[in-house]
Amino acid sequence: MRYPASRTILYTAILSAMMAGTALAQTAPDGYPADYQQIIDGAKKEGKVIIYSTTDTKAANPVIQDFEKAYPGVKVEYNDMNSTELYSRYLSEQASGSNSGDVVWSSAMDSAMKLATSYAASYPSVEIPALPAWSVWENKAYGTTYEPSVFIYNKRLLKEDQVPKTHAEFARLVSGDTSQFKNKVTTYDVEKSAVGFMLAVQDKLNDPDYESFLKGSSAAGLVVQSSTGTMMERVSSGENLLGYNILGSYAETRAQSDPGLGVAYSTDYTLVVSRVAFISKNALHPNASKLWLDYLLSKRGQDVLANQANLASVRSDIEGDNDVAGMTQKLGDALKPIPVNETLLEYLDQNKRLEFIKMWRADTGK
Repeated sequence: MRYPASRTILYTAILSAMMAGTALAQTAPDGYPADYQQIIDGAKKEGKVIIYSTTDTKAANPVIQDFEKAYPGVKVEYNDMNSTELYSRYLSEQASGSNSGDVVWSSAMDSAMKLATSYAASYPSVEIPALPAWSVWENKAYGTTYEPSVFIYNKRLLKEDQVPKTHAEFARLVSGDTSQFKNKVTTYDVEKSAVGFMLAVQDKLNDPDYESFLKGSSAAGLVVQSSTGTMMERVSSGENLLGYNILGSYAETRAQSDPGLGVAYSTDYTLVVSRVAFISKNALHPNASKLWLDYLLSKRGQDVLANQANLASVRSDIEGDNDVAGMTQKLGDALKPIPVNETLLEYLDQNKRLEFIKMWRADTGK
């Protein structure tokens, strides 16, 4: 039977629409349970996920774009804040019952854990078998990256044989030539940077000679900042010569295009930060939140993190060497990953926090 041209056009349009709809319909990733489709369908109905994060938008963009490509119709509303702002804003919103982030994703592991203990939803990600045991807390909080902290130095003004390889060498270098390093050493301000405070506490827990390191590295005058970017800029320009406890992911990325910035890994111990993610119990978009978290932990998401966002993967099966396996091959037993658990909360106790800051200021002269 031959149909009128107008009806043929109508049938063609309907068929095209059905095919387009099929193309957009997402199926569960390989290896996921069959009922995972319900999460995908629910996320599409919700339409978006709201992320509160300390990860720079520029670094996160490849992840956001690939997630939206993988799940068309689920948009990412991304809020980039510093760690202190994120903590205060989220806590205030939870207390008032106002709208807030669906997912928290923070490099300040201790303050993120403090929020998680009160506000995280329990969600056993299907990706748990591929993750290190230390990176998962009670199916609520997840470590998502594997980022060593590093020393940075000015490559033009510091000789290669001067570059310290351990914390003790760092302290001896500075204290041994206070004229060269006068006001030339930088690190985080532990009162203004939540990440800086956490790393300083972890230094104390991992280094029996921590106070000697503080005194030696500060002997020529310590310059403190709340921003990683500011520290890298000052060292690159020569305004400072050395920096410590810098997030290696950011330093390595900048060093690729900045001939003035050098990066060194300490061989006595190297702290490893893992950005903590959790879903809020009061998430407005719970299915989209689960979808985002699973994507972030998946091999696909971790590959984007490691090879496009330059944030080392918490998995060991990612192409290239920017993952746990690659870092371990490079640094071995020196790596000290900070576990995602309640031990992070010890120094958030007000009295212990004030006691630690008092000690830190006395030893650094700040």
